[in-house]
Amino acid sequence: MPFWKRLGFLVVFVVPALLPAAAWLGARSGQQDAMAWFPLFFLFVLLPLADFALGHDPGNPPGDAATQLEGDRWFRALTLLALPVQLGVLAWSMHHVVTAGLAAHGVVGWCLSQGIVGGVLAINVAHELIHKDTRLEQLAGGLLLTSVGYHGFKIEHLRGHHVHVSTPADASSARFGQSLWHFLPRALWRNSANAWRLEAARLARLGKSWLDPGNELLRWTALWLAMAAAAGAWLGAAGVAFFVAQGFFAACALEIINYIEHYGLERARGADGRFERTTHLHSWNSDYALSNLFLFHLQRHSDHHAAPKRRYQALLHHADSPQLPGGYAAMFVLAMFPPLWFRLVDRRVARFRAATAR
Repeated sequence: MPFWKRLGFLVVFVVPALLPAAAWLGARSGQQDAMAWFPLFFLFVLLPLADFALGHDPGNPPGDAATQLEGDRWFRALTLLALPVQLGVLAWSMHHVVTAGLAAHGVVGWCLSQGIVGGVLAINVAHELIHKDTRLEQLAGGLLLTSVGYHGFKIEHLRGHHVHVSTPADASSARFGQSLWHFLPRALWRNSANAWRLEAARLARLGKSWLDPGNELLRWTALWLAMAAAAGAWLGAAGVAFFVAQGFFAACALEIINYIEHYGLERARGADGRFERTTHLHSWNSDYALSNLFLFHLQRHSDHHAAPKRRYQALLHHADSPQLPGGYAAMFVLAMFPPLWFRLVDRRVARFRAATAR
């Protein structure tokens, strides 16, 4: 891996730094309510522009280098570092929004900004960690998800989404012609409920009740309630409200990314009624260099579904995967306007289906 890219993954920590930067800009300009929206402006306006300007990164490591990359501790340390950074910036952010005297529109902007930061720093990094086998990474991933109250993702994503991706059984795979606003509430509800069903089913196979102390979701939920209680003891009802709101917005950000990653893609069903094996053809791919650094290669999502345990630094770009016209930051904004999304993406779905028709 080029040295610039090895260090380049550090840019993910620019994301949490946007919050204190916004507070500083607000204090210097006297426009703290407007500056509460600065992280969103940076991530959804400046980042896409820079992404398009810097262009693509389709390069893959050769086979021997990929093996070496998998064992490189530098890349693992970056993901583990996200945990203390997330908890620290969340605590600071909570105190700031409660004590800064923001107007209503400033509070909304700050909550949304913190939610997006949580989506990148907590959920995206947790997504990398929960796929790994070490206890430390599993624990760090669970703690990151609990900090935004979407800890069911740890179970549903592994046992639900990766099993049923690009089939009607997967709430995280948007159907062709389905708008984001139809998809989003259903994904939030169905994925949360399915996490509890999957954990209850696991315990039932062991002859245990879902109330058994071995229920992983009960433990994470207890921790989340303890975090909310700590926020209330520290900053009162406003602290609890912010803690819950930022988690909700982080969960929404995740499901919007799910919409982008799998929209309109389907696994074929064989004569025996079974769906074909998941490959790199069942997720959208994006090789934009800058946004891939910001997201620990999440945009090489096609290869992630083909090899779920492969570490982010070794993920491959597949030229024959369906290709998005922009990075996730640009597509995130586009998805919010269904007519524009359908006009730009549906034709790509049609072309991909025609090219892969059997």
